[in-house]
Amino acid sequence: MKKEHIMLPADLADSEDFDVTDEAVERGLRSRLIRNTRMSLGLSQSEFASRFRVPVGTLRDWEQARVTAPDFAVAYVKVIAQHPEMVAKAVA
Repeated sequence: MKKEHIMLPADLADSEDFDVTDEAVERGLRSRLIRNTRMSLGLSQSEFASRFRVPVGTLRDWEQARVTAPDFAVAYVKVIAQHPEMVAKAVA
């Protein structure tokens, strides 16, 4: 079984701390990109979800890093960031 690479080991002095893996860091970076894009457009989660046809529960999971946003979703959000009106019109 493949062992995940630890990016940041747990603090041994903190019984509630845990190791942070490469995967967790990537999930967090994707989460930040999605949240920052939505916020830069001045939209709530429900407004963003409705405007760009993303289920609000899925958006919430991505933003809170409960689920890793797939590559296609990250690409979609990057396009939204560059051309929000064009994307909104295309999915309307």
